[in-house]
Amino acid sequence: MTNIFTGGVTRRQLMVTTGAAAAAMTFMRPAWAADTLKVGFISPRTGPLAGFGETDGYVLEVVRKAIAGGIEIAGKKYAVEIVDQDTQSDPSRAGQLAKDLINNKGIDMMLVISTPETINPVSDACEAAGIPCLSTVMPWQAWYFGRGAKPGEPSPFKWTYHFGFGVEEFHKTYVSQWNLIQTNKKVGVMYPNDADGNAIRANLAPLLQKDGFTVVDPGAYETGTTDFSSQIALFKREGVEIINTFPIPPDFATFWRQAAQQGLHRKVKIVQVAKTGLFPSTIEALGPLGVNIASAAYWHKDFPYKSSIAGISGPKLADGYEKVSGKQWTQQLGATLSLFDAGFEALKKASDPKSKDAVAKSLSTLDTVTIGGKVDFTSGPVSNVSPGPIIGTQWVKAPEGSRFKFDYVLTENVTDPNVPVRAKLLPYSG
Repeated sequence: MTNIFTGGVTRRQLMVTTGAAAAAMTFMRPAWAADTLKVGFISPRTGPLAGFGETDGYVLEVVRKAIAGGIEIAGKKYAVEIVDQDTQSDPSRAGQLAKDLINNKGIDMMLVISTPETINPVSDACEAAGIPCLSTVMPWQAWYFGRGAKPGEPSPFKWTYHFGFGVEEFHKTYVSQWNLIQTNKKVGVMYPNDADGNAIRANLAPLLQKDGFTVVDPGAYETGTTDFSSQIALFKREGVEIINTFPIPPDFATFWRQAAQQGLHRKVKIVQVAKTGLFPSTIEALGPLGVNIASAAYWHKDFPYKSSIAGISGPKLADGYEKVSGKQWTQQLGATLSLFDAGFEALKKASDPKSKDAVAKSLSTLDTVTIGGKVDFTSGPVSNVSPGPIIGTQWVKAPEGSRFKFDYVLTENVTDPNVPVRAKLLPYSG
């Protein structure tokens, strides 16, 4: 079976790619290339965070096909070698892999994606070694302040850059989304004791309170908690009608199943889940409890943008993946491709792509459009960061005749009005 490209990716090729996640997959250096650019790519493709890396094998094949003939920069042609690695969802391993790519593979640029557990240790390794690094898919505050930057002070980072949503985008989206259904505005929050949870608690909760929401916070919980009875009891006692949480998938599954056993699911009208709730596999694992879970999309196949590196639209990217894999598309497809879009654009605009200083300078002035939307490091909110959209979504039952159990629909678009709203938010019913 082939994808939408002529001579596209076969199922066997995809399986080989995904089955060798920790191995470097490279192109032969063509005779015409005087130089080869080496780009490292690190993501979590196995372990608890594997949902974030599930589609990376396919995206890598798309990118490698697009650059198979090399890329031209300032009149000179370069071959490109992408060296990809799997963190196995282990932060320590992420840092070790980054050091190996830097010290032993001689990469010219690092691309890293998905969650602080992956991005922050890789970014720290690159900053220490003087390697240009670009990342996406985590709240930028958890990346910027979580790595030691201080509010109101100059950025301490020269080599590392991050684009995508932040707390402000979550705030705008959640208020927009939650106002679509009448509630008592009591929000039960489950923010873990990690970089994401701590950044969200410190920055998002106060903004929600200013907008008239009552935040019921039982305190930070530890990843891997198996008993959420005390949190559930508090939410029931306070009569919360909105749940908001930023857990890893196993923790949310445990919490929400226990919530259903104790009857909380019948009392809430909106269940807004971040980090978990992004991918079909984690929703399907919940069974009937997954119906009408609200989420948010940093990419959706209906985004009205095209990939600058591969020249394809969202629907074509999603359709191609489904044809090759037999699985439902996920928002990570566009997120990962947008990282390559932005990264290669920075290389192309560098005065010398083999110069670490030149690539870092190119990143600092990058202003481009990817399949995920605009990436612009020239306008703040702080140096080294380009904010991006997060769009309100919901998982609903797929229409009759669909290949898949759920449909992922867009319900609001306050952070990017160019994105079309396709559906009305439905109240949660467990």
